[in-house]
Amino acid sequence: MPNPIRSIVDIDFTPEGDVFPSPPDWRDVFVYFLLVDRFDNNQRGLRPYAASAPKGRNLEQGKIFQGGNLTGILRRLNYIKDLGANAVWLSPVFKNRREKSDSYHGYGIQDFLEIDARFGTREDLQKLVKEAHARGLYVILDIILNHTGDNWAYPGDHPYYYSKQSSGAYDFGFWRQVEGAAGFQADDAVWPEELQRLDGYKRRGQITDWNDPEQAVNGDFLSLKELDIARPNVLNTLIQAYKYWIAAADIDGFRVDTVKHMESSATAIFCNAVREYAKRIGKQNFFIFGEIVADDATLQRYIGRNSRIEGTSERFPSLDAALDFPLYFILEEVIKGFIPAGHLRDRYERFKTMYSDHGAAGQYFVTFVDNHDQMSRPYRRFMHHNRFPAQAVLAIAYLLTSQGIPCIYYGTEQGFDGGGNHNSFVRECMFGGRWGAFDSTERHFFRPSHPIYKSIAKIAAIRRQEPALRYGRQYFREISGNGSDFGYPVDGNCTLAFSRILDTTEVLIAMNLQAAARADFVTIDFNLNTAGAKLGNLLNPQSQVTVEQPGNRLAVRVPLTAHELAILKRV
Repeated sequence: MPNPIRSIVDIDFTPEGDVFPSPPDWRDVFVYFLLVDRFDNNQRGLRPYAASAPKGRNLEQGKIFQGGNLTGILRRLNYIKDLGANAVWLSPVFKNRREKSDSYHGYGIQDFLEIDARFGTREDLQKLVKEAHARGLYVILDIILNHTGDNWAYPGDHPYYYSKQSSGAYDFGFWRQVEGAAGFQADDAVWPEELQRLDGYKRRGQITDWNDPEQAVNGDFLSLKELDIARPNVLNTLIQAYKYWIAAADIDGFRVDTVKHMESSATAIFCNAVREYAKRIGKQNFFIFGEIVADDATLQRYIGRNSRIEGTSERFPSLDAALDFPLYFILEEVIKGFIPAGHLRDRYERFKTMYSDHGAAGQYFVTFVDNHDQMSRPYRRFMHHNRFPAQAVLAIAYLLTSQGIPCIYYGTEQGFDGGGNHNSFVRECMFGGRWGAFDSTERHFFRPSHPIYKSIAKIAAIRRQEPALRYGRQYFREISGNGSDFGYPVDGNCTLAFSRILDTTEVLIAMNLQAAARADFVTIDFNLNTAGAKLGNLLNPQSQVTVEQPGNRLAVRVPLTAHELAILKRV
């Protein structure tokens, strides 16, 4: 095991082996997101979940480390691949404070150049990435630029809070040390040593008003300490640290945490520097996407060449993509029929005013329906208190067939339905342990036979075969119950239909959002189809519909059972 790196000047940026090439287009990728501590603990002999599994959990277990590790993920790579995913997004794996038992999520970093021993070793990460690449899977690391862990304290170790009346930094208290020995040891303060300078932190206290842009950018994220990334030495340290992990482990992309809390120009400089390094070593399309909990108008400022360097007219490419929170805020309610499907149509209409090539706008968004943070619907998954598992299939099917780079959160494919008064309820253990799903313990959930898993795998396979589902323009379709009166659905009890069109190919997706059968007529492209032609259902090759011409349009009548999906293409 190599000696720990204490300074960025000691980093060797030469890749340690052959470089795995980037995908030509990240829209070819289906991402599987997991929390390392909650995924698999590499324990042998675990029994699969069944209704007879032991029940009863202690909430406190959900708030602390449960034992998931990198070796456990390695043994589940085939499970991820067989689902149809071809990229794995890992929650942060870097070393958090050793004495903290509640930083299982990894977002409180103490050493940016070490793997947390509770997850494994540097060699474990290297082996995981190598084995993933051998299976055609890309690996994305979750990274943090905005803050470090709780590595130092304000005077008296008291919580300090942001004050609009104070424009200066609060006094520094002390660096946290585990054993109190002279000088900083590996578990003390923060590493690399360049981050041990006090002027590298804003020291303005914890955010009290999360809707105040000034506090959002300058305040501490709870107890995590805000870095001053506007300082070149701080930003350069982070750039070098994360370049190191590309060199050391052959990483394929980064997901950047809490982007809205950072200066946009610093974000752009970081992205540009990392991409240039990646290109130099042979990764021509290294992927960097960010977490920006905001609307489309805010997101588009970070995407492409939209981040202006402060004080200049220069623009750098910033993020390649952003997590699609505007879609997340409405998709669940549309799929469940709680709000009109028109909310989706309106959202994509905005693309036309924001992007010169709105048909390709999907490349800028990583789409999702479940995640580990719950900004708009506190602490519940899509399936929470939901008696229709087929709706989970519809939700993931929408991600797989609509514009964007689809991402599934671990457990959704197993029907996880967590919800409660703490975020741990949406962070249950796939390996069961002391914090398994469905109030269970000691039973694993890696079940390829689960109906949701099987359905997602089938749809993902179709997506891989159909370029239109990855790159095509997207058009929502008018429907009709009687074949003569057409219009967009006015409520949530409808057939949600849209087409993806690429060149001369149209693929029509129709989803019945009702818990009862429907048989609506759905409009299709007049120039790409002819009356009397047949469209086959790619999910069921024996099922076909005939193109009809009611009035001056072409349409197909699509019979669907409750919560059924059809993917139709001309045969």
